[in-house]
Amino acid sequence: MTKLLLPALFVLFAIETHAGIIHGTVTNQKGEVLPFATVMIKGTTNGTTANANGSYQLDLPAGQYTILCQYMGYKKQEKAIQVTAAAQQLSFALEPVSMQIREVVVKSGGEDPAYAIIRQAIKKRSFYQNQVKAYTCDAYIKMLAKLRNAPKKVLGQKVDAEDLGLDSTRKGIVGLSESYTRLNYRQPDMKLDVLSSRQSGGGLGFSFPTTISFYDNNVEAITSQLGPRGFISPIAETAMLNYKYRLEGTFMDDGKLVNKIKVIPRRKYEPVFSGYIYITEDDWRIHSTDLMLTREYQLELLDTLIIRQTHVPVNNEVWRTKDQVVYVAMKMLGFDVTANNVNVYSNYDLKPVFPKGFFNKVVMKYEKDAAERDLKYWDSIRPVPLEADEQKDFRVKDSVARVRRDSSRSRYHLDSLRKKPQPVKLDDVLLNGFGHTWYFKRDSSIASHSFHNQSLLKGLSYNTVEGVSLAITPSVNFSLPNKRYLQWHNYIRYGFSNTHLNASTGLTFSGGGRDDFGSRNVWTIAGGKRISQFNKENPIGPIANSLYTLLGKQNYMKLYENWFGSLNFNRNFQNAMKLNVNVTYEDRIPLENSTDYVLFKNASRAFTHNHPQELAHLPFEKEQVLTLTGALSYQPGQKFIEYPKYKVPIGSKYPTFTLMYTKGFMDGDFDKWKLSVHDDMNFKLFGALSYKFTTGGFLNNKKVSIPDLQHFNGNQTFYNTKYVNSFQLAPYYQYSTSANLYATANVEHHFNGLITNKIPLFNRLKWNLVAGSNAFYVNRNNNYVEVFAGLENIFKVLRVDVVAGYQSQLPTRVGVRVGFGGILGKAFQFE
Repeated sequence: MTKLLLPALFVLFAIETHAGIIHGTVTNQKGEVLPFATVMIKGTTNGTTANANGSYQLDLPAGQYTILCQYMGYKKQEKAIQVTAAAQQLSFALEPVSMQIREVVVKSGGEDPAYAIIRQAIKKRSFYQNQVKAYTCDAYIKMLAKLRNAPKKVLGQKVDAEDLGLDSTRKGIVGLSESYTRLNYRQPDMKLDVLSSRQSGGGLGFSFPTTISFYDNNVEAITSQLGPRGFISPIAETAMLNYKYRLEGTFMDDGKLVNKIKVIPRRKYEPVFSGYIYITEDDWRIHSTDLMLTREYQLELLDTLIIRQTHVPVNNEVWRTKDQVVYVAMKMLGFDVTANNVNVYSNYDLKPVFPKGFFNKVVMKYEKDAAERDLKYWDSIRPVPLEADEQKDFRVKDSVARVRRDSSRSRYHLDSLRKKPQPVKLDDVLLNGFGHTWYFKRDSSIASHSFHNQSLLKGLSYNTVEGVSLAITPSVNFSLPNKRYLQWHNYIRYGFSNTHLNASTGLTFSGGGRDDFGSRNVWTIAGGKRISQFNKENPIGPIANSLYTLLGKQNYMKLYENWFGSLNFNRNFQNAMKLNVNVTYEDRIPLENSTDYVLFKNASRAFTHNHPQELAHLPFEKEQVLTLTGALSYQPGQKFIEYPKYKVPIGSKYPTFTLMYTKGFMDGDFDKWKLSVHDDMNFKLFGALSYKFTTGGFLNNKKVSIPDLQHFNGNQTFYNTKYVNSFQLAPYYQYSTSANLYATANVEHHFNGLITNKIPLFNRLKWNLVAGSNAFYVNRNNNYVEVFAGLENIFKVLRVDVVAGYQSQLPTRVGVRVGFGGILGKAFQFE
């Protein structure tokens, strides 16, 4: 009997738990698809989201279910179904909601009834924002980017459609990924566990859920680069000052009255949304959203961004986001790009129990096998069915990547790589730079060594010491076993006027692999003869100096030669602390001007001596100096993303501290120290603040030569790149010192449209105000203060400042400085 009973129970259990598939489409009554409609199991937050073609699929254990389908602006529809092992089709054709317009008597000077609803929602905003103190949920994330058109050339460079994965019409998918991530939240901390992730063609996909909450006063739309000030929520505390509202109608949803309210910006060029927000009556919570940002409302880089959300009850008290779709569109430089990011949330737990120490410095962690899941796994967990072109993109690109990986071990692939390099052309030598790569087999894969040399034009400059100088920089990179690298770098420079040849060579060894952030050690040994600026931070570049020397008869760059030998060690610790130790010997040789050639004669102006005239009282003669320098940089509170084999720091809310100490020996006898703190702070609607404060000095200054003084990074040209590490109008060597104590301060505030969005033309161009001050103090006879105001984000990259400098040793002066600044331009600035 037992032998018969056990198999029977096993069969019964298998029948009861066998999963079945429900699939179908969601349309309106006209048969038009409703993209990204929500399909759920009634009474839960589990379910799926239809794809862009309205198709959905649900995998459920056998049993009786009620399936609920909803879409913004349409009546919910429920259907009961008995799930069995066989696949079943269950489609929905939704009816538009019957909008009822309230009968309202609007007296003279009255207002639309939407305002009363919004006021109630604003009152409840803070409650709903903080209602849930802790939760966990699962998030499926799919990102898709398509090109609707691509130019054949951009800035003179050919755009290869095949390399981008485009078809013959120059259209196609250029980015596709999906991830499954668990969100863990306990106020105020969040931690993400990436259970699985992939992108088309291999590797990890986009795994950050774009958690956008309109209960926040200030909404960040995906990334701050799209709007540095953030965007004002339609139910923010100050929303009434920024929006107008109109009640479009009401409808019933599960016994609740829902108000459809049109959101209308009061003014253009403010960081606000337009579109619709749906608010439930009596409890005044967000039911759903359909809100849009455009360039007219301070959206950067993109033309359009649309956020659609559906909120559902998790229990009788709490509603959470069930799904969210973000659409973007952009046309730039001939590229026509559209993209969407779909987030589907499920399995909410509002009473999670987290182990002690669960929330730590790692805010996002990838499981070891996150990128190794097979297709069967993805088909079982994916809540949004892939569209036909997405299936094809995954299949084709994954196949191509697999073939490449397999072929990378073949002799044929090695031979094809060796044949690929093209002959070096004259324009490469003169303008672009040139190199060569040698491929070879190592174990079961192909490795390479490479050679590169910069273009002759890049190495060409002019100064009064060397006249025309030409530098070449041949370097060879060696790939070593175990992800170690060795670079042999050389620098050869010849001055045609003083006929001096300077040449140096060095080796840089990187241990631990470029991917192992937590244990990378870098050693560099170098030696030879070189030419250096007295200020080792190189306050003026060769191009700017060449132009000012040839055109303006002003030789700002001050140089000396030195035979040198150096050993440098750099380590990045796993906690993002950075250590640098350097030992350098210099046999220093003074230089004199050897030419006074200029393109335009100017009898009223004469070149200055190569010895800085401001330091004429300090002799500089042939000398030998040995320096030992140690620098330690640390940013407390650093957060990390933990990948299967390494960690990457992603920043902190605290500033970065750097301590540096230098000891001089031989003809130098000094002890110099410096402590600095710097940070960038984003105040959203009120702009962003950047600052750097430094203090330092000499504990011992018995023998301090000009190269070892404390120099302040002045700027006597029209061009600036070191904004928070320079003084825009100060002379280069006027204030150099060996005092036992000094202090500097560099502060600038980026208004990011806070004021200029009120000024016609500037608001259309999105030129933003920047203002600040730079100062240093040594003593009352040696100090400097400058204040500046300017415009940045000009064509997204340029910045122009007007600066007034108050100098202790020179008359007050006013000047204009041009550099990089703005959404894209900040990437070209130097520290």
